Amino acid sequence: MFDAVLFDMDGLLLDSERVLMQAWTAAAAEEGITIPHEVYTAVIGRAMQESQALFTQMLGGIERHAHLRAKVVERLHARREGPVFPLKPGVVELLGALRARRVPCAVASSSGVDEIRHRLEVVGVLHHFDAVAGGNEVSRGKPDPAVYELAASRLGVSAHACIAFEDSENGARAALAAGATLVVVPDLRRPADEVMTRCLHELASLHDAREHLPRWFPDRFLLESA
Repeated sequence: MFDAVLFDMDGLLLDSERVLMQAWTAAAAEEGITIPHEVYTAVIGRAMQESQALFTQMLGGIERHAHLRAKVVERLHARREGPVFPLKPGVVELLGALRARRVPCAVASSSGVDEIRHRLEVVGVLHHFDAVAGGNEVSRGKPDPAVYELAASRLGVSAHACIAFEDSENGARAALAAGATLVVVPDLRRPADEVMTRCLHELASLHDAREHLPRWFPDRFLLESA
């Protein structure tokens, strides 16, 4: 039924959005600044340059943004209890099941390519991906479909032939605009109902995706069973 799988990274594969939000809100609070939850989550899924521009505007200038960003980096590096951005539940099991069926997988993330590779290498799952596409490789970030189209092309398939896993509204809109079939695993903020009505499934975690693999990839499942 499908040829490949495309994954967002932050908030889907990695529990990074929550960690980053906590670091930003704490650093801002030390400076007497409040970052409302709805304001922070509105930038989730966007390319780094777009997110930085929005944060700069919200915080009142580039110098204040740079100051807070340095405090956030300091907080992140002060973590000692494992990876800065740990894997979310079900990631290893789903990637292993897809690998067993020889389903090509790619990452389509708003983060830069080097950062994607580094974060996934740290948690030991980079080898599961046949391709990576980052926000620094496209002229417009999510919700524009460019990064999804790039990821699919690197697998040698059309985005229309792919399942795309997303957690955020901006990412979900990007996957849909690329023509991929969308599966949403909400993280910090559930996408709007208008987006959710266009997705194939809403899952509580990536654990729940495994039961759908025989239907999504029936030919590959039969080949593995033969």
